[in-house]
Amino acid sequence: MKKLIFGLIISLGFWSCAEQEPDKYTGQKLEFELFKSSDFNYSGNLSVNELTGGDLEFIIQLDGAKSSDGYVFPAHLHFGGYDEADAPIAYLLNSITAKDLKSVTVLGQLSDGTKLDFEAMKAFDGHVKVHLANDGPDYGVILVAGNVGGNLSSEASFDPSKIAVCGKSY
Repeated sequence: MKKLIFGLIISLGFWSCAEQEPDKYTGQKLEFELFKSSDFNYSGNLSVNELTGGDLEFIIQLDGAKSSDGYVFPAHLHFGGYDEADAPIAYLLNSITAKDLKSVTVLGQLSDGTKLDFEAMKAFDGHVKVHLANDGPDYGVILVAGNVGGNLSSEASFDPSKIAVCGKSY
């Protein structure tokens, strides 16, 4: 019993001396739904977290069938609504892996030279699209899409037949 108590005391000593990692986030967070946009059964969520340095972290989490292969789904942040033809790509987000259906991107400078902070993100006129593939005919298949920022859309108002396939210019 003495050995157990002694081990517990030593463990507590090491634990209390370990450096605590500083908070990564400010606590400010936005959530946006990404809606099913094709025959593939995926939906999702975009979380926008403010990092302590002021940058924004985009986390896309899809719901749907996972796969153990190395397949990825490309994701883009666009200017304008999901139904705007030729909406320019604002930022190439990290691809979503088929294994965990997740992507994490720290947003940098947008294609128009601006940089979004948390307040600007609240009013941003944009949308996110996740494609089935990087190129070829499957590039035109949009798995999920949704407006973000100031032009938020609800599931009731979302119409996948109005999704405009984006150009690849960045």
